[in-house]
Amino acid sequence: MSEYLFAYGTLQPGLAPGEMTSLVAELAPAGRGFVRGLLYDFGHYPGAILDPKSTQKIFGAVLRLPESPDFLPTLDAYEEFDPFAPEQSQFIRTAHAVTLESGGDLLCWVYVYNRDPGDARVVEGGLWMSRREMPGNAVKNPG
Repeated sequence: MSEYLFAYGTLQPGLAPGEMTSLVAELAPAGRGFVRGLLYDFGHYPGAILDPKSTQKIFGAVLRLPESPDFLPTLDAYEEFDPFAPEQSQFIRTAHAVTLESGGDLLCWVYVYNRDPGDARVVEGGLWMSRREMPGNAVKNPG
């Protein structure tokens, strides 16, 4: 079982929504990296569809998981992943090799989007930021 998480969206430090801030604070930064595939923008969160043969990269943070046995199940609930019904889950948690910015690969848990992305916009450059982080998007009423 991997001791690391590859976060490319709202589980990245500084991008977590209020209800996840304290949980994400328990993740220890271990570097930056990328996986190959397409990253889709669904508004308040992104979704990755991995493809090792893709020329496109999805960038994110590599984070060390705390030793708490309840930690991954809590993340699973947030990502709407049910390990007993993966076919019905919005995301699937899977172990995948992440190429580290510092060199080499590291096996990490990755939440992969498990639906048809439809007409969602592909995030060019593979680096997602929340709507409030995007240039020109001021948040008038942060929830």
